Amino acid sequence: MKTRSLSDRVRHALMFEAIGLMIIIPASAALFNKPMTHMGVVGIGSATIATVWNFTFNIGFDRCMRKMYGHIRKSFKARLLHTVLFEAGLLLILLPLIAWYLNMTLLDTLVLDLAIVVFYLVYNFVFNVAYDRFFPVMANSRPQVVSNLGEAS
Repeated sequence: MKTRSLSDRVRHALMFEAIGLMIIIPASAALFNKPMTHMGVVGIGSATIATVWNFTFNIGFDRCMRKMYGHIRKSFKARLLHTVLFEAGLLLILLPLIAWYLNMTLLDTLVLDLAIVVFYLVYNFVFNVAYDRFFPVMANSRPQVVSNLGEAS
């Protein structure tokens, strides 16, 4: 079975966050006319809070599902609800903090957040396509780096 190793998943997560922040911090600083250091704090702080919220929310959601349905298998509707509730909760947590830190109105902060969400939707797709190209899953479960010529090394 072709699966990714734990070390590959760690590399994926760290690369995803690092590259994303290297793009979004200067871009959002320029777009919203804010100091890059401020946007760096917002970016790193938001990523950290989102990670903690993700962990906490998923535990709570699974407990609710287990209590209500006796299992944690998620139908399409349950996954949709999971996604909407997660994002709504994250927005409620981050919006006032970012508005306060950047001295922005809640509406301006919502626009900033929506711009970042759109960026990450596109970035997530592009990053994962590129990651799968450069670090393909091999049958032996050990991903290999692919050179520019397409040969595994």
